[in-house]
Amino acid sequence: MEIIKKTVAVAVATLWTSPEKARSMDKNALTNPVHLIDWLEPLSYSQRLELCDHNHIQSQVLYGEQVIVLDQRGNWSYVLVPSQPSSKDERGYPGWIPTAQLSDRLPDDHSKSVSTNKHAVKLIESNKNSEILLSYQTILPVIDERNQEYLVWTPHGEGQLNKDDVILTRKNEEVGTGDELVQEAEKFIGLLYLWGGMSSYGYDCSGFSYNMARAIGCTIPRDAHDQLNGGSKVEEGKWEKGDLLFFAYEHGKGSVHHVGIYYGEGKMIHSPSTGRFIEITPLKGTIYEEELCGVVRYWGKH
Repeated sequence: MEIIKKTVAVAVATLWTSPEKARSMDKNALTNPVHLIDWLEPLSYSQRLELCDHNHIQSQVLYGEQVIVLDQRGNWSYVLVPSQPSSKDERGYPGWIPTAQLSDRLPDDHSKSVSTNKHAVKLIESNKNSEILLSYQTILPVIDERNQEYLVWTPHGEGQLNKDDVILTRKNEEVGTGDELVQEAEKFIGLLYLWGGMSSYGYDCSGFSYNMARAIGCTIPRDAHDQLNGGSKVEEGKWEKGDLLFFAYEHGKGSVHHVGIYYGEGKMIHSPSTGRFIEITPLKGTIYEEELCGVVRYWGKH
């Protein structure tokens, strides 16, 4: 069977559980270009909670990422996301994306790429003289380098990124440290939680740990229970900054439901739940202390 690859052609494409799960209030998340702030800001607490409780959203995918298209239904495409490892499918994370948010353009092989190092980085599209505001951790191949900017490949043609807004992406053998992972995480203190969120417009708990690991050159699974099953287990008393802490129902004996990043001194930084913001919180004397079920390190593997 022929493998059909496409790239995401909007700043952030949301991966829906099924086309029917997209509500009328979600219309600004389904267009090209996408209007993320117009989608997210009007959502009430209960409307945000519905995304989780009614299983509307699976994940999100950033601009320029490749997906594998398995099926189409009306204006929707069923895709796998290879950059997001998952036990749901060994080829990548599955879900539905509006076909209008995908492009047939695929990048050539380029020797280096850059990733955005902050939120809402301005990408100037060379051929249209227009701009897209990119999420943190958007990765694009480099075509050429100039004094102040990189010329990059995009699904829309060539684009320009200011050098101050990006860093050269690390190779897998250049994985950064746990301290660096925590420094990246600190950038997002106060960001509102979003179920399924994988962008700096809003993260869920495992989306936060996934993207902070990605920032130091480490690809980890997308979901918390899969993240727990990878990496290197860390014994109590040997935790270091940047280790991932996992929490399970039934006082740590049940299913995994949360992940945080160890911050040092008995604290973690995490994206807690709908209606709450990314925060640093102590573990001692909290429900998290009771529910802790495992600690894993990824950054020391290479």
